Amino acid sequence: MKPLLDITADRFRVSRAAYTDPAIYAAEQAAIFSRCWLFVGHESELAQPDAFATRRVGGRPILFLRDSQGAFRCFLNVCPHRGAQITRERSGKSRSFTCFYHGWTFDNAGTLRGMHEPHTYPEGFCQAGLHDLVPVPRFESYRGFHFLNFDPGAMSLRDYLGGACAYIDTIVDQAEGGMRVIGEAQEYSARANWKLLAENSVDIPHVTALHPTYLQLVATNSQGRMKRGEMPGYSLDLGHGHTVVERIATYGRPIAQWIESWGEEARVEIEAIYLRLVDKYGKERADRMAHCARNLLIFPNLVINDIMSVTIRSFQPVGPDGMEISAWALAPAEELGTPALGRRLTNFLEFLGPGGFATPDDVEALESCQRAARVAREAPWNDLSKGLSPGGDDQRGDTMSELPQRAFWRGWQAWLNQPGRAGDAG
Repeated sequence: MKPLLDITADRFRVSRAAYTDPAIYAAEQAAIFSRCWLFVGHESELAQPDAFATRRVGGRPILFLRDSQGAFRCFLNVCPHRGAQITRERSGKSRSFTCFYHGWTFDNAGTLRGMHEPHTYPEGFCQAGLHDLVPVPRFESYRGFHFLNFDPGAMSLRDYLGGACAYIDTIVDQAEGGMRVIGEAQEYSARANWKLLAENSVDIPHVTALHPTYLQLVATNSQGRMKRGEMPGYSLDLGHGHTVVERIATYGRPIAQWIESWGEEARVEIEAIYLRLVDKYGKERADRMAHCARNLLIFPNLVINDIMSVTIRSFQPVGPDGMEISAWALAPAEELGTPALGRRLTNFLEFLGPGGFATPDDVEALESCQRAARVAREAPWNDLSKGLSPGGDDQRGDTMSELPQRAFWRGWQAWLNQPGRAGDAG
């Protein structure tokens, strides 16, 4: 396999074959999506015992649930008998699940409780524990975010997240009563490779060129707080392919940055929130929570945007040229039923929702890149050299640097090149 990354002192390029080659996609499924920690869901989606949700994670059908005792569990949504789905419902509440194909029944702790005509099976077949639902090999959580790993020997989730934990803490600690997912996921798809969305999610330079209408709205609402195009802050390589961009926000933030268009009543509410943050965390951390925005990419396919609203976005590859994307709005529990939640959800839908100012533009841009990568063989490289310092360690940059994309690709290369893992990233 030809090298896929071309890295020198003053250049960082990615082969466009990395976005299109079926062999590379297969290697990623074995070395990344079967070895890395993958986001399953947020604890608030299962607010009560017996709640469940189904989804696809790493290409597998997953049953994410709370059992009758309130414990979170994660199983393959596959009957151990003949492989049919245990439940075909998207979500709900149930103490048990019955496979529609042959009627095997399981409680929500995964234990087989009944099968049709058990006397027709061989002696010893029905021994307890032999035919229960299959749990995922590893299932752990951090601050309400639940992850799975299909590698039994994987490092702990906490070690995997590493430096990303501090940024998750900064987001979750904004809430007094914990964060809650609001409503159902917004779902859409893109005819583009999953890695293009990973790159785009921490790509600040594209905002000025691709989203000018939204920037005009921000400039109007921010009352001259900042000149258009200015985004002071920094980007970091957090290790393992994780990366973050944090910068001063130029727009209203429900926690806790007021803009005039929200009115005086909202100003009083937001000032009270800010004072609570100062009292609890000190002015420096409160200012970061209130007045800074952050895009956090957790390798390989989870983005937590804490910008004009808080959004969880997960994208599942369905082939070299396609992905399915889910986005959830996240809010402090104390905002439920208040005008603050309305402001937050408006911000979410206005920019990050599938019909917002940003997402349709982003999808078209990524699909355009994918179309070119498939056919323009005479132009074989994507360039990610912006902000690369010759001789530097490339661990920290400004918000206009392509450091986050380089951090992602270095992580990608490291995972594919692990001893005993499938694939060769060059």
